[in-house]
Amino acid sequence: MRAARLSGPKHFEILETDAPVAQDGQCLIRLERVSVCGSDIRHGFQVHPEEEYPMAIGSPCHELAGTIVESRTDEYHEGQRVIVIPPRGTGGLMEYLASDTDRMILLPDEGPLDEWVMCQPSGTVLYSCQQMPNILGKNVLILGQGSIGLSFTMITSRQGAAKVMVADVLDYRLEKSKEFGSTHRINPDNENLDEAVAELTGGVGPDVVVEAAGYPDTFNDCFRLVRQFGTIIVFGVQTDDLVPIEHHWIMEKQPRMIGTTGARSGDPTSQIKHMVALRERGWCDPSKLITHRMGFTDVQNAYDMYDQRKDGIIKVVLNLEV
Repeated sequence: MRAARLSGPKHFEILETDAPVAQDGQCLIRLERVSVCGSDIRHGFQVHPEEEYPMAIGSPCHELAGTIVESRTDEYHEGQRVIVIPPRGTGGLMEYLASDTDRMILLPDEGPLDEWVMCQPSGTVLYSCQQMPNILGKNVLILGQGSIGLSFTMITSRQGAAKVMVADVLDYRLEKSKEFGSTHRINPDNENLDEAVAELTGGVGPDVVVEAAGYPDTFNDCFRLVRQFGTIIVFGVQTDDLVPIEHHWIMEKQPRMIGTTGARSGDPTSQIKHMVALRERGWCDPSKLITHRMGFTDVQNAYDMYDQRKDGIIKVVLNLEV
């Protein structure tokens, strides 16, 4: 089967390798659509020590959808379409993947797979939103408007937040956020973030601040901007294990901070199944995140574009059949 891997710093190679074999209790899935995630870029695509190359076949890529071609389970059968979450340390830049059933999410028979695979990233955000207090009529600030931040915008606006304020240094992302339900947009490079948020909240601060960017500065912004006794939702993963915090803001604001990651919740699929159901009934549409579609042989270009934030990119989906 065809597969891709990083053979050097930010350099992909496409190669032929043996297809996996499904064991008892597993399904063999022909992967058809995969998407690039920001975490793939920040933690896999970035430069690693020379001795770590070549990296694992198929990595970094974990947003995957395809069709079951062999089932050795009673729960699933051949021909069903699924989102599949690869085991940690592996990836989906390959034509076939063997998976346990507890890492698979059944999809409807109708609709393009490239659209349904967007339920994976938005589903992980749904888990984080489930950890929030009731935000009906409350003010929310979301730091970062990549695909994850936009998913927070989409869900919180539909949960009935009074104001969905978003901040990002890229104007094209702010413009995109209008489509997902943002009410106010702030570019910290063009205006003072603190002053803008204070004006929008009557000097009180947002009831909930979401960190969806993954930078030390935005992490600290949360403690400074949140209202007293408010809630901070941390989703963005920092590149460094240790991040300095302005401690006096913790003591001043006394916020509740919740670190959220659905993948490590003990149940990595339920929230994605829920997102699939919500899209199926028309409550929301994560497929609007897609800005680019490419073939599998364009994998290098896709990751370069995402890394360099070219051409208004939000989400790129690769067609593994091309």
